[in-house]
Amino acid sequence: MKNIDLNNYELTSFKNNLKELNIILNEIQLCQFMKYYELLVEWNQVMNLTAITDFDEVLKKHFIDSLSLIKAYDDFSSKSLIDIGTGAGFPGIPLKIAFPELKVTLLDSLNKRVNFLQTVIEELGLEDIEALHGRAEDYSKKEMFREKFDLCVSRAVANLSTLSEYCIPYVKVGGSFISYKSGKISEEIDEAKKAISIFGGRIENQIEFVIPDSDIYRNLIVIDKIEKTPDKYPRKAGMPAKNPII
Repeated sequence: MKNIDLNNYELTSFKNNLKELNIILNEIQLCQFMKYYELLVEWNQVMNLTAITDFDEVLKKHFIDSLSLIKAYDDFSSKSLIDIGTGAGFPGIPLKIAFPELKVTLLDSLNKRVNFLQTVIEELGLEDIEALHGRAEDYSKKEMFREKFDLCVSRAVANLSTLSEYCIPYVKVGGSFISYKSGKISEEIDEAKKAISIFGGRIENQIEFVIPDSDIYRNLIVIDKIEKTPDKYPRKAGMPAKNPII
């Protein structure tokens, strides 16, 4: 990885925020995060990856937010993770950088974003990570992806019932789906309980916190996979969003 001089970046706040999460990064990992930031800003000029491009804001609202998963799940050794609706790579790529032992799959429905993700993977020299183009409803029907992952994560914007139909089918029994949510969502959780149960899941935990040095309120909803998802789920493309099970 070329052309990254950490002396060119003010990283005090970032390192303090990492310390609050009990995450320590070496120099190579810090360089990977800075290169990721540079690629994000560069590609964002020609395609819509994020509305957040300010350096400190990206570090806080994308990188630290992604890594806050450690509040809900802290054993990443030899684990497989799939990030559904990954967009510009959040939270999957920050998790991969911070926890290199993770085997990561990124899934997004827009091919231009997948091209960006593949460039990031190559430029950062990341291994055991792939970026795939497709719909969540379709890939979870494939044998090599269905119920194959220890962990599924998503920061995608959708109600919890819809997200659960997209995500739970990827998780092996004994694994977990963790949804990143903003704001107060007790009503949304209540409405999703029936669907989560139908898909073979059970709400195990809800972690509420404010991202360090911000006013961003975050929920991590931990759903454990306790039994196999019935074959008919997820329903065909578009149905989980159009008619969520409540």
